[in-house]
Formats: sequence, C-alpha cells, structure tokens
Amino acid sequence: MISTSPRAAPLPPDERRAALIASTLALILAEGPDVNTRQIAQAAGVAEGTIFRVFATKDELVRAAITSAFDSTALIRDLTAIDRTAPLGARLVTAVEILQRHTVRVFRLVDALGFEAITKYDRERRAQLGEDDCDDPRAVIRQTIVNLIVPDRDLLRCTAQEAARRLHLLTAAGSHPKLVENDPLAPTEIVSMLLDGIRQRRDDDLLLPERGDPHAE
Repeated sequence: MISTSPRAAPLPPDERRAALIASTLALILAEGPDVNTRQIAQAAGVAEGTIFRVFATKDELVRAAITSAFDSTALIRDLTAIDRTAPLGARLVTAVEILQRHTVRVFRLVDALGFEAITKYDRERRAQLGEDDCDDPRAVIRQTIVNLIVPDRDLLRCTAQEAARRLHLLTAAGSHPKLVENDPLAPTEIVSMLLDGIRQRRDDDLLLPERGDPHAE
C-alpha cells in the first residue's frame, strides 16, 4: 500500500514532473496499472489539478512512468562513474548492485502490466523517438560493463566481452523475483560465482577453449 505524502512544497517544473512520474511508477508497481489521479496526487503530495498542469492526461503520465522504468540513462551514468582504480571484484560488486536495482524494477513492471502491454508501450516509445530494433540500450549497458573489466583482462581466461555477458546474465537470473523466490542473490555472491569461473587456473590446458577467447585455436 502506498502511503500518502504530506502536501509537497512548490517545485520547479522539471522536478515536479519527475516527482509525479516517480510516484506513479511506485503506484503501478504496488497496485497495477489501474491507478487513478486521486491516488497519484495523494502519493505525490499534490493537488489533483497539479497533475494536469504537467500532463495532458492520466494516460500520458502513466506512459511517462513506464518509460522511465526502462530508461537506462541513469544506469549507464552510474556504471560509468564506478572507480576504475578499485580492485576488479569491488568494481563488479558495485556494478551488480546498480544493475540489480534497474533489473528488479523492470521485472516487477513486466509482472504488473504483462509482457504484451510492455511490448506495446516499448514499440510506441521507439516509434516516438525514431528508434529501430538496432537501437538496443542493452548493447550500451553491456559495453559499459566491458569497460569496467578491460583493465584486468589479463586476469581472465575469456574476453572482457564474454565476462560482461556472463555478469549481465547472472545478475538477471539471480535477481528475477520469481526465479529466486524473492530471495535474490547478493551482489558479492554473483561476482564470486563469476570470477571463480573465469579467473586463470593452472589446469587451463584441460579446459575447452572459451567462446570468444582470442587465444583459442
């Protein structure tokens, strides 16, 4: 249940818009898509009429909230800001913490709205932005993770690209609420599983060449 916020102090237009989007997204995640403007106003601590000074319709606000959940701008910014001088394990734990927040929110939204509805919203969003299927934010996220790994490429028995792929997959699999029965793997555990599987070992000659490994014959 979303609690009612006290009446908010006046905010600049951009901040008011962001606050309404955040409150709407929280309501959708908690109660599903059938929220009304009275609930949104209560959650945001504003008068109901304030909503329509920012958004033309409730549907426009709901669409903005859903779009915000999939927006990877903040995610990529936070991943890029990770200290490259920190040890590899520490860098990756921080990366998983950031990825988990984004991943869990997206999974919860898909559960709340259904896959077909999410696909429809995403198709409409891409059309409005002039994007096509090649404009995949996952590729940018993956490359940002690669950049975190590259400084320690020599410690691994696979490429930085493959390590990033595995980290992304492990994070998704270890964070999905239904797959983990609401007991997600800790970031330290995800990184431990990853690194213990790809650090160089003395018995490397007994292993098959790794996919994407430039040293494989």
